[in-house]
Amino acid sequence: MAWFVLVISGLLEAVWASALAQSRGLTRLGPSVLFAVAVVLSMIGLAYALRTLPVGTGYAVWVGIGATGTALYGMVALDEPASLARILCLLAIVAGVVGLKLAH
Repeated sequence: MAWFVLVISGLLEAVWASALAQSRGLTRLGPSVLFAVAVVLSMIGLAYALRTLPVGTGYAVWVGIGATGTALYGMVALDEPASLARILCLLAIVAGVVGLKLAH
């Protein structure tokens, strides 16, 4: 259950990071509210998962999912560059996250 909650929390990290960018410095209400809700839920989920998972592994997986999700969102929805180098780097992050899970 802790791994499931950690993955959802990592996805929520991507949501809050993207919403924060869309809020334009917390000046737009909708994205600002989404940011606040997602960041609270993401932190609660991370805290729950870290009750049973090692902090180093849990935090690295959470950040990896969030960073990868945020970068993919930027490429798909915000027309950020999607070069081969960027995609390969994201795959390296995913490989590291999977490796941490398997090594647990």
